Amino acid sequence: MPGLFDPVILGALTLRNRIVMAPMTRSRADEGDRPTDLHVDYYAQRAEAGLIVTEGVHPSIEGKGYPRTPGLYDDSQRDAWAKVTDAVHARGGAIVAQLMHVGRIAAEANRPAGTDIIAPSAIQADAKLWTATGMSGTMMPRALETGEIAGVIESYATAAARAIDAVA
Repeated sequence: MPGLFDPVILGALTLRNRIVMAPMTRSRADEGDRPTDLHVDYYAQRAEAGLIVTEGVHPSIEGKGYPRTPGLYDDSQRDAWAKVTDAVHARGGAIVAQLMHVGRIAAEANRPAGTDIIAPSAIQADAKLWTATGMSGTMMPRALETGEIAGVIESYATAAARAIDAVA
């Protein structure tokens, strides 16, 4: 029977062991939603795990809800993630991106002015979120229109392609 420290193949990934690091939001991205040197060090230090699952990475600006979280909706973010993946791979580790759209769990202070908070329905969440200026309530989201669903799906596909490019 295989043990915790035995290798395992998961799809296209060959993992050195069966330890998986769970995603944890770090709130350390720069103003352009790019990972920083702090991300490079943080993830590289944990490369001994069989697999690292990144913190939630928003696939579009509409998917952002928390401050200083990284995205994968532009090429500069992909390039910054490439530094992270290079550091993890240099230590023999494997890493995958957790793409996450926050939906209605968003504070206006954590997003660029003029961007919509979208969710399946216009129901405001009863939650408080950390912002750069302190705790804040969530905003009323705009209900996603049926015709917009394909765009949300496309944002995930584009972000996934950028994540793959970040390891190439």
